[in-house]
Amino acid sequence: MTDYVDGYCERVAPGLWGEPLNSLSNLAFLVAAVLVWRLADGARTGRLLAGSIGLVFVASSVFHLVATRWAAVGDSVAILVFVLVYAALFPRVFFGWRYAWLAAPAFLVLTAGTALLGGGLYLAALIGLGTFAALLGFRRDADWTHFAVAGALFALSLSLRTVDRDVCDYVPVGTHFLWHLLNGLVLYLVSRAMIVRNRP
Repeated sequence: MTDYVDGYCERVAPGLWGEPLNSLSNLAFLVAAVLVWRLADGARTGRLLAGSIGLVFVASSVFHLVATRWAAVGDSVAILVFVLVYAALFPRVFFGWRYAWLAAPAFLVLTAGTALLGGGLYLAALIGLGTFAALLGFRRDADWTHFAVAGALFALSLSLRTVDRDVCDYVPVGTHFLWHLLNGLVLYLVSRAMIVRNRP
């Protein structure tokens, strides 16, 4: 678990400052967490979302600083925590479903299925955003646009994450830092949509 991880264009050697752009771009998650916390105005749902985004900030920052296997696992777990929290809250907030928490294990099943296709958590998250947009759109709920936009941004960020190693010869710093910046925006957008919807 302490093995060195060299998975990005920007990192060329071990060391805390081996990925300056990838490390600094994690501030997008911190900004998103602070904005969501302020928007929550004390509401439990908003604070839970803000705390989950804050966890992503900490875990991703640690991973890109120390570049070890255990930190990579922590990074993935933090992202999964946010996604599961959101999946469990979405049916209750937007549809009033009593057993909304069942969406969390359902998402885990989806993640396991997409893992067989090589997509894992990120492909499952993209499918989830598309499903949220479709469900709300079917009900002619105006909030569907928030999830459509978030889904489009996430698709772009996922593409940039995927091509990072392929563009090293042309873009030495890679494109992973853009994944952080766009995902900070995605997490803010979906959290804001839920907080505003959940207000009395």
